[in-house]
Amino acid sequence: MTTFDVNAILSSTAYGSDGDKIGKVEQVFLDDNSGEPTFLTVNTGLFGAKENFVPVKGARQDGDRVVLPYTKDVIKDAPKVDADQHLSPAEEEELYRYYELNYEDGRTAGTDRDRTTAAAGTAGVAGTAAADRGTAADRDVADRDRAAVDQDRRDVAATAGDEASVVRHEERLNVGTQEREAGHARLRKYVVTDHESVDVPVEREEVTVERTPINDTNARVDNGTIGEEEVDVTLHEERPVVQKEAVAVEEVGLNKQTVQETQRVEADVRKEQVDVETDVDRGDLGRDGEAPRR
Repeated sequence: MTTFDVNAILSSTAYGSDGDKIGKVEQVFLDDNSGEPTFLTVNTGLFGAKENFVPVKGARQDGDRVVLPYTKDVIKDAPKVDADQHLSPAEEEELYRYYELNYEDGRTAGTDRDRTTAAAGTAGVAGTAAADRGTAADRDVADRDRAAVDQDRRDVAATAGDEASVVRHEERLNVGTQEREAGHARLRKYVVTDHESVDVPVEREEVTVERTPINDTNARVDNGTIGEEEVDVTLHEERPVVQKEAVAVEEVGLNKQTVQETQRVEADVRKEQVDVETDVDRGDLGRDGEAPRR
């Protein structure tokens, strides 16, 4: 894999030897002396927060795919090397040893990365003449853009490690009570008139005629004169008499007591929802799940 389209590699998707998708190829590191590609980095973390080094030896380019001779688990467990700096001989040796490659066969004076190739649109052998890499202004713009993206990834990785997360918030109702004046209660006397009916037993005198024959035993002294006589009898009767008096019947007072009841309160509360958006949802991947070439 000494001659290939570096621009295509930098926009391709890496697959493992078992056919599983690993992630997007982020960088290609070139030999300082020969300009040949020696390592590439693959994004293996969530939201692009982690890059792992993989030797180019044994890899093959298949269209917009790069098939690596290692599985995803092997690549994810590779030694952690800073992908934003020049590789030292010690770091190269550590990577070669991990991937069980002969370090002396691939040993160079050091390996540097090629970030400007993708921005300048270079095609052909990596590390060719500067004229094939575009103007210096294009390289500067590409470097600044990629540096900003890399810084964002480092910030996410620093706070979340190998994973990324967001904090979800929501509002909750804190319900309590507050005492306030609800009103006044007063005692007021007023007069009403009721009509009452009472049955009162009364007595009265009546006159009845009683006739008693006169005989020798009950004879009255009488002069025996026939004439007129008048006798007056006084009759009596009872009549109801009404008198009114005011009497105390009861005492009315006010007492306060506390009663408990349940009232329902309603309010609108806000809460955050979290959706997972992948490259496919954003349209950054094609229908086959691979990054479209730009």
